[in-house]
Amino acid sequence: MSENVDFSKALKAAINTGDVVFGVDQAQKAVANGKAQMVIVSENCPCAELAACKDVKVRVYDGNNMELGALCGKPFSVSALAIIDKGTSTILDL
Repeated sequence: MSENVDFSKALKAAINTGDVVFGVDQAQKAVANGKAQMVIVSENCPCAELAACKDVKVRVYDGNNMELGALCGKPFSVSALAIIDKGTSTILDL
């Protein structure tokens, strides 16, 4: 299985079984509060500070915000999201 398929499955599992916040503002708050375990940003995320964050594991999604939103099952674009609790997902291991 490719890494993208594994990542997609892990992200969907985190969204369905864990605690995930969507949006640049929410992700920044989660990092600032020390609640975020991981941040995922789209390639075209407008927030460079979030993509360069050293306080938490950051993954740049290989796609734009529309593609990330679709992957998350959302009817809107998602530039960034923060994993607060991974649930049954293995996303933090990828």
